Amino acid sequence: MRVPDGVRRSVNVLLCLAAVVAIGWSGREIWRVWDARRQIDEACAGLVPAGRVLALSPAGGRITHRQAEEGVIDLGAGTAQDCEIFSTEAGEKNGEDRGGRWFFTGAVGVLPADRPTVADGPLEDLVDSGGGPTHPDQPLGGGIAGRVTESDVVVQLPCAGGRLNGRPVKALWARASLQSPAPRFTDGGQLGAHDRAVLAETAVLTANNLAGRVGCADRLPDPPADVPALPEGPVPAARAEGTCAWYREGGFARRPELPDQVVESRTDDRLWDERCGLVLGESRAGALYLAEADDHEYLIRPDSPGQWFVSLHTYAGEDAKNVLLTSTDLREDPEPATPGRAGRSSEDPIWWASSVCDGEPQIHTMSLALSYHRLVTPRMEQVFRAYVEDVTARRHCTDLVFPEKPAFRAD
Repeated sequence: MRVPDGVRRSVNVLLCLAAVVAIGWSGREIWRVWDARRQIDEACAGLVPAGRVLALSPAGGRITHRQAEEGVIDLGAGTAQDCEIFSTEAGEKNGEDRGGRWFFTGAVGVLPADRPTVADGPLEDLVDSGGGPTHPDQPLGGGIAGRVTESDVVVQLPCAGGRLNGRPVKALWARASLQSPAPRFTDGGQLGAHDRAVLAETAVLTANNLAGRVGCADRLPDPPADVPALPEGPVPAARAEGTCAWYREGGFARRPELPDQVVESRTDDRLWDERCGLVLGESRAGALYLAEADDHEYLIRPDSPGQWFVSLHTYAGEDAKNVLLTSTDLREDPEPATPGRAGRSSEDPIWWASSVCDGEPQIHTMSLALSYHRLVTPRMEQVFRAYVEDVTARRHCTDLVFPEKPAFRAD
């Protein structure tokens, strides 16, 4: 059947209009993506892979970066730097009407760093004070020195032969973070599997880009394709199987004055900061307080989960060379935990030991919660030694230096 000329002309016009609209939309989308990449490259000095950032769940809409000195990476400054990226998608999905919202941070730095590593203090929060689940950091794995938290992935890379602004670089680090993602972008309060994987890729690629920029010989391998969600804690000490397994094996939790729960991670000898947290559950802490309050002056009743705790860390490599012990007395400067030595803070219930692993120093610290330390300090020598001996045996360390017995005097 012959189509009338008028109908044919109308169809052709509609097709042409559709093509023009499609071309216009396509052109606008191409420009949007190009501008988003430009914004990320400009803010992050071309170190952070723009394509990976744009693959994150909150990365839709218009992308911008903070036009301020503190939100743009400048390697010329010679210090740790970060870049801050905004998106209208993150703002809209977070219930905000004011447009773009800060959703991503890329950060880089070199080691040795000017800023010290500060050990946990006696007022630390090891668990969620509101009683909700705590998600302890976990190693990234895959042969990478990396750590996964509730909102970011951090990696480190040795840097043989590297230099930045004329200064030798021994190692470097990179971090990729999502900033307070809205519930729409999380799964049970944690980042979803997709965003965890993208952040891991982003951190690794950023580290490798920085390694190329400063002349490092090595590069990180691809991260694991599946980055597991963080487990919930704390868990009963009887179930400890990672960085706190030594506590279960030693039967310490059977003593009513010692912690009955742990906040732990999987073990990974590559980590520059490996942690084990020991906490008293509310029932045990309450019972201990009632049993001891009459005999101990200034004993503070625990009124939140995990308020009485023992925090144990092992700091490795460059991070171990500049560890400070916190001080609750603001008039005093924090004291150094010196490699090759051991001791106790003169102000607070914090102890440190040291060792050497693969020719690099390690510092091992133990911090007790204020008030709780009045009840258990003499008993903590055995606990601290068991922890340090477990870590140093696992990491094949030598030259262990441990605090002398008088350091565990009763307060």
